[in-house]
Amino acid sequence: MDTTAQHTNLQLIGFVEALLDDHGIPHERVMSPDGTCANLLARIGPEVEGGVVLSGHTDCVPVVGQPWTRDPFTMHRSGDGRLYGRGVTDMKGFLAVVLAAVPKMLEAGLQRPVLLALSYDEEIGTVGAPSLVDRLVEALPRPEAVVIGEPTSMQVVTAHKGVRAFTTIVHGRDAHSSQPQKAANAVAAAARIAAFVDDLAIRHAEAGADPRFDPPYTTFNVATIDGGQAINIVPRRCELTWEYRPVPADDGEEIVEQVRRFAEDEVLPTLQRGSGDGEITFIVDAMARALADEDGGPAETLCRELTGYTGQARTVAFGTDGGHFQAAGLSTVVCGPGSIDQAHIADEWIEVSQLDAAARFVDGVIDHLTR
Repeated sequence: MDTTAQHTNLQLIGFVEALLDDHGIPHERVMSPDGTCANLLARIGPEVEGGVVLSGHTDCVPVVGQPWTRDPFTMHRSGDGRLYGRGVTDMKGFLAVVLAAVPKMLEAGLQRPVLLALSYDEEIGTVGAPSLVDRLVEALPRPEAVVIGEPTSMQVVTAHKGVRAFTTIVHGRDAHSSQPQKAANAVAAAARIAAFVDDLAIRHAEAGADPRFDPPYTTFNVATIDGGQAINIVPRRCELTWEYRPVPADDGEEIVEQVRRFAEDEVLPTLQRGSGDGEITFIVDAMARALADEDGGPAETLCRELTGYTGQARTVAFGTDGGHFQAAGLSTVVCGPGSIDQAHIADEWIEVSQLDAAARFVDGVIDHLTR
């Protein structure tokens, strides 16, 4: 099913709901504000605390412009033990494994529930996860652990960076370029903000922060700047896009507040000095919370037991929905089939052996919840 991010995922949600209805499993949609997408929550087993959340996003990245050699939305099985198709790794393969295990869950005599949590538009900034997590905490018994099935080759990941992306819009006043004292130059103001963000990048790189990551610090990117009409017009409007990817220790409001304070205290007075006009607004485009280590928390302990993984807990550079679950006070790790190296590429693929390993993991979750 084509569930490219920012498109509807309702066909997929309806398919899953029909499967759950066939087994008499209670479920609930959590709709997007515009009604085009939905999260899905379901409970399999008794309505008691101590269950395990198995969570994944239903959307995928676009295929436009990529040199696919097969239909990206028709799964293809090769002779070398691989499955090909958009999302087989990131991350519909995990969801398929979980849904295939529903009959086992129902037959197992669960003493605590499996909670299914499917989100929308993760790929454009974990858009659906906040409302999904809010509803889970409000409506379902509190779980023991949350497992985000993003591709980690079934290794236990306990921490990742966050992603925060913004559009900063400067509104000024135009004038003839020979009369700048009567204008408010939006491009100049945006350029000062962009330079401040770049200065933050330098300071964070020099300070370092967390050697578990590569690079071991919070990164910044001044992405686009768009404004102005002609060389002889003082520009009225400019739009700047920028992002930062914080290590867990930096994942709060302080960094963006530094940029806001600089814009308000330093840039805005200069912008308004000549004409009295000028306004600077910030729009949050994406926010994926970082995931922090829990020092042997319940989710890590469970996943180590089920996978037999005894090595050092891993970190990854990509973001997931996991930080939102953790921010709600739920013990969370990332552990799922496939490698991020095969995600988002043309002819995306996953090894069948990885799905087999994920199926054994889900069997272990079921066994854990029957004890």
